[in-house]
Amino acid sequence: MPARRRTDPAAGREALSRWRSDPAAADRTTTATAVRASLEELAERAPGHSVEVRVAPFGVVQCLEGPRHTRGTPPNVVETDAATWLGLAVGDLRWADAVSAGRVRASGSRADLSALLPLVPAGAA
Repeated sequence: MPARRRTDPAAGREALSRWRSDPAAADRTTTATAVRASLEELAERAPGHSVEVRVAPFGVVQCLEGPRHTRGTPPNVVETDAATWLGLAVGDLRWADAVSAGRVRASGSRADLSALLPLVPAGAA
């Protein structure tokens, strides 16, 4: 079953577009909407519960098929900040570069999201 969207897709695209045009000028609401919409897109494209993606303080989602965790810290976790996540989502930042720079903390054998990013085609956000 696909993840339930809580963010209107049109509002999410608009927030991503505003964020991408000037990340430094994006307000908290724009950033939060862009993060939540992109996390929901990830969960829709890669449904499952084997990896938890955390973008504090704005959202968390589980994705990718595989073993499901039910208690405690999941074995496969991706953690990053909003600016890094959105850079990855729109293709302004490469996964490998973000990981090597320490901007993404990915633990577990399934925590590599490089094949799923970017979420937004070039020029679409």
